[in-house]
Amino acid sequence: MAYEVQPWSSTTHATHNMEQISGPPAKTGTFYQTPRSHPWRPTMGYEAVEVTPLHEQPITNQLVASSYSPSAMCSDPVTFPNLVTGFERNPQHAARAALYTRYTPNEWTTSNVCTYADADKNRNYSEKVRSEAVRLMRETDEKTSQGQRDAARRLGERITDITFWRNELTTELEKLIAESAQLTDTKRNVQKALQDLEPPLHIAQECLYHRESRKGIELVHDHVEKSLLVEVDNLRASQEKLSQLLAKITKQLADCRAAQHSLEDDISHKESALGIDSICHQLNNYSRGINYYGGIEKYDPTVSTPGTWSGSSSTRINNSHSERSKSCQLRSDAESLINAVATSVWDCWSNTNNAFNNRASEMLEAKSKMQLHLHKTQQEIFDVEKHIELLRKAINDKSNPMKVAQTRLEARAHRPGIEMCRDNAHLRLVEEVCTIQDSVATLHRKLQEAEAQHQQLLRTKSQLESNLKQKVDALFIDREKCMGLRRSFPVNNTIKY
Repeated sequence: MAYEVQPWSSTTHATHNMEQISGPPAKTGTFYQTPRSHPWRPTMGYEAVEVTPLHEQPITNQLVASSYSPSAMCSDPVTFPNLVTGFERNPQHAARAALYTRYTPNEWTTSNVCTYADADKNRNYSEKVRSEAVRLMRETDEKTSQGQRDAARRLGERITDITFWRNELTTELEKLIAESAQLTDTKRNVQKALQDLEPPLHIAQECLYHRESRKGIELVHDHVEKSLLVEVDNLRASQEKLSQLLAKITKQLADCRAAQHSLEDDISHKESALGIDSICHQLNNYSRGINYYGGIEKYDPTVSTPGTWSGSSSTRINNSHSERSKSCQLRSDAESLINAVATSVWDCWSNTNNAFNNRASEMLEAKSKMQLHLHKTQQEIFDVEKHIELLRKAINDKSNPMKVAQTRLEARAHRPGIEMCRDNAHLRLVEEVCTIQDSVATLHRKLQEAEAQHQQLLRTKSQLESNLKQKVDALFIDREKCMGLRRSFPVNNTIKY
């Protein structure tokens, strides 16, 4: 006989603590089985009694009186006292026997009445026993059915609770993953900001070095040199602030990964428990794989109560929410610091350039205007790129509503027979799909226009940078090496923080 193993059964769970029952299948309780075809009938104890026949032995009158020997025994036939024979032998004895061995008609009638009464009494008692047995069977069947229904209802409630907390954990996990991704992007931005601070620092130091080569009266501590010293100090302070911020972001990412692992572990456990409870909820008296498990009711593998169970999930969600709040605050601080650093670096850079520009000619003034246009174009490119991302996000956001509407239409297409009604719900779903398709088409057109404008801005930017480079090359010939180095600074990287 094959025994089906349930999905949750394994050799590592509760094997040593369960009561073992003798018999070939170790997990089947044989004490639930009875010799009868109906398990609810009690075992009286005489089913296992074996009748052992005695050895045949002829019984003779030497062993037992012939008057008490039954006809089936190998002996002389039984002889009973005969009135005629006795009368012939002893007339007085025969008369006394005839007088004392006969019953009166009243005694015979009374005996029959008593026999009838006993039979009626036994039948009535038997009927009472049968009716009580039927009532008891019905009560036990109803009690068992009610208990099974109540257990199924409790399992359904448990499935609902597990599904609720699983959805809550999944939602929180998605939010945490999104927040971690954003924080990772912020970390990359901080690292990029640190890398982008190296070129201006090197350029400022190179400018100071080149200005030391001035001779005679030109070797003065002018406003340009003061601006370069302020710029170097500002760049070094900005590097220190960004390094501290990067360390905080790295630690926060580790905390977010720990919270994410905790949520994923809890979700995995709840998925497993949900599968087990779903299988248990679907089991009935005719399911395959049901069996006896002796002593399973005595084994208690539980490690938590409903309160601590829900409290554990709530604690993990609260912990994840706390980490998300810290991450969001850290992102805000990082963005503010990057913007402040970018502003301060750009301000110092602009001040130094202005100091250089005060010594420049009309070509330097034209160059400054061209830089302003380049800055505006870059800012516009940045705004257009954000606008393009928003349009793409809006298009992507329409995918789930479209899936929902089309899935509803597809599901309603399987309605049987006359239920395939062109009702208001069907018309609204079709209208919803058409509306979403029109919205997506409109958004795609706007996206194409924005991308075309973005390409035009990039071409404009390229033209401005080309003109600026031409002017820088021209000024490199006429001016000191410092102006040439500062004009090659990656200004757009600083602005795009």
